[in-house]
Amino acid sequence: MLLLRNVPSLLAASATVLWLAQPLAAADPKNELERLSKAAETLSELVQTPDDRIPEHILQRAEGIVVIPNLIKGGFIVGAENGKGVMSLRDSKTAGWSVPSFVAITGGSVGWQIGAQSVDLVLVVMNKDGVNDLLSSEFKLGGEGSVAAGPVGRTAQAATDAKMGAKILAYSRAKGVFAGLSLQGSSLRDDKDANKDVYGRELSAREVFAMTPPSPLPTEVSRWLQTLRTNAPATR
Repeated sequence: MLLLRNVPSLLAASATVLWLAQPLAAADPKNELERLSKAAETLSELVQTPDDRIPEHILQRAEGIVVIPNLIKGGFIVGAENGKGVMSLRDSKTAGWSVPSFVAITGGSVGWQIGAQSVDLVLVVMNKDGVNDLLSSEFKLGGEGSVAAGPVGRTAQAATDAKMGAKILAYSRAKGVFAGLSLQGSSLRDDKDANKDVYGRELSAREVFAMTPPSPLPTEVSRWLQTLRTNAPATR
């Protein structure tokens, strides 16, 4: 009888995961700039947290930054993730930051994971190989040596040195109860619909980074670039 009484809750949990695993909805023109503002806010908060912040020397060396605010993650036997965010690259000549390209993350991992939560995710790209991976049409996260948990705090230099082989360092901030964040099996891809909403035509990330930025820039884009300049200035 105990098992029968649990059936409705188990079915509800399963339905939640099935919903999370559905393809992401098409971009809404009213939401993309709001997403960009949330990404800027998320990055600032993760940099300014007193004890567990992203170290300054990590951001100063970054070749690229991806922010996925409010990544929706749920788990019941099979985990699932869905989220949208933005990505900018550092110019190799000027050390300045590019206008953002919009991205989406989807995927899942198999395991006994119970819970559901919203997670803010920041990926810090540490080298050119990581940049090239992100610019592929669909980058699989969690591959060998590709993504490592980033060191945090003011005294993270030793941990940083140990992780320098990683192409990308991942930072997350959970807003619910969940046993860790696994990116295994997740994919990061261009959100061309969102790029079209902001820039007027369907563009891949490569095309966004290669184009001449529009003038004037939307206020939210300018605020995002200022956030990058403030929190991830170049040391070169």
